[in-house]
Amino acid sequence: MDGVLQFLNQSIGKKILMAISGLGFCAFLLVHLIGNLFIYGGQDLFHSYVDHLHALGPFIYISEAGLFILLCIHLSMAVTLYFQNLVARPTTYVMKRNAGGRTLASGTMPYTGLIILIFVVIHLITFKFADHSQRTVFEIVSSALTQPGYIALYVFAMIVVGLHVNHGFWSAFQTLGIDHPKYMPAIRAFSVIYSVMLGIGFGFIPIYIMLLSLR
Repeated sequence: MDGVLQFLNQSIGKKILMAISGLGFCAFLLVHLIGNLFIYGGQDLFHSYVDHLHALGPFIYISEAGLFILLCIHLSMAVTLYFQNLVARPTTYVMKRNAGGRTLASGTMPYTGLIILIFVVIHLITFKFADHSQRTVFEIVSSALTQPGYIALYVFAMIVVGLHVNHGFWSAFQTLGIDHPKYMPAIRAFSVIYSVMLGIGFGFIPIYIMLLSLR
């Protein structure tokens, strides 16, 4: 137990926990996207998918608890590492923003992470904790995703998710020691493809719902 605590007190231990939890969220996003795609089949098919989820019973609550634990781990490690880096490097160096392989995605990870956290809270309030007694799930989704303000927020958030995943996915493998020159180019390429797929996959849903409402 002491060895585990000592490992977690080290920077590498925190980075590994953040990498594992981050990959867990990447997997969840894919599963969540697949489920959301049922909305293209119309109200009946989407409700059939929702009913199937509810039929899973306790497994849903266990999954939600697992996601909450992953969130706590990822968030706490990210905040801790962020402030540790600030303490270790209290002054801002004059340097090119892209020096050392720095990119828009890597340089904005703390900020995109914060935006995603805020969006998740809004998203949960809008859908999961909405009043389901008077409206169906499809009606709740359609109502939210036909409001211009929410559409803009949703699309913007999905762009941010794409940026965050683009850097986070491949860097997680690097943190876990999978950094061989033979494999890393493929992992980086897949990271780009995966992030674009998530961004477009989620981002087009409110646009589709809006177009559907105009018919």
